[in-house]
Amino acid sequence: MRPYETMIVFDATVDAQSIQISLDKALDTIRSHGGNPGAIDRWGKRPLAYEIKKRKEGYYVVVEFGGTPATVAELDRILGLADEVLRFKIQRLSAKHAPKRVAAKA
Repeated sequence: MRPYETMIVFDATVDAQSIQISLDKALDTIRSHGGNPGAIDRWGKRPLAYEIKKRKEGYYVVVEFGGTPATVAELDRILGLADEVLRFKIQRLSAKHAPKRVAAKA
């Protein structure tokens, strides 16, 4: 199992409950495809560097997880389809930069 990190930028105009439902769906996708979620860091509302879909502000969430390439492919598909998500980026972490919680489970 490899360590990954994803940053998700949600539409800040959407209510908090919809953001939580979308985040729970992403975490369930990780779990159901053999991965294990780690730390979840909610940064909150922040201004965007540039407008995305005529929005100037986004709600940022960083999720650390361990998984396989199949886990990442499915997470990429789920986040790409979510209307609440403005942008996301999934990054594979090197072993020395991997969080200890995710690396220990791998």
